[in-house]
Amino acid sequence: MMIQGSTQNLRQLLQRVRNWALANSPWLVHYNSGSCNGCDIEILATLTPRYDLERLGIKLQGSPRHADVLVCTGPVTRQSRERLIRIYEQMPEPKFVVAVGTCSISGGAFRGCYNILGGVDAVIPVDAYIPGCPPRPEAVIHGVAALLKQLQPQRAAEIDHLLADMGATPEEELIDERAELSGTR
Repeated sequence: MMIQGSTQNLRQLLQRVRNWALANSPWLVHYNSGSCNGCDIEILATLTPRYDLERLGIKLQGSPRHADVLVCTGPVTRQSRERLIRIYEQMPEPKFVVAVGTCSISGGAFRGCYNILGGVDAVIPVDAYIPGCPPRPEAVIHGVAALLKQLQPQRAAEIDHLLADMGATPEEELIDERAELSGTR
């Protein structure tokens, strides 16, 4: 009886430590399921010293077995479907998926092509969507920050403060600026 109670307490403690580590330092793995590479360049721009996404505790990882968040770009093609599912299944629980760019959300410019299945959510569940063609690095940072706020709501003020220090533009201003540039305002 005593041993069973202690193992239960140990499991609960380990689960709390695991959740804390996930919320404070999520590791990302990036997968291009058939895009034009515009979104890929913007994702990599967030890791440069100008934006420095690592300030939020985020690290780009090469292996899905060590990653917490799958960042997908591009529409899902028939060729990439099985690989995307395999990568998703290799990730440990809990796992999260972020669809970056119009193509990964709906198929974008490639929608209706013979080898396009649609957006990422046609194959695996998606937790966050970051629209744009391609989305600016600030939008990618805001999308990942929104996911972090969902994981650990008590850190929301700290994340907002870090975003302000990084000079990241609020999402509404990004939308206004893009409309102004395109002349649709």
